[in-house]
Amino acid sequence: MTKSKGKPENLKPFTTDRDEPLTERLNLRITKTMKDEVQQKEDPPEFCRRAIQEALDKDKSS
Repeated sequence: MTKSKGKPENLKPFTTDRDEPLTERLNLRITKTMKDEVQQKEDPPEFCRRAIQEALDKDKSS
């Protein structure tokens, strides 16, 4: 007998309006102070994505 946990709408594929889908994960170590500051942002994951992209763009132009 199967368990009937969860909601069927959660099984639908995730869609995004981005140019590239967010399919990869990245783990890194940071200080507690940095973590606390990032978590205070309105959208911490998007803040980190923008910060990384800005650093990559800056690195390319150097």
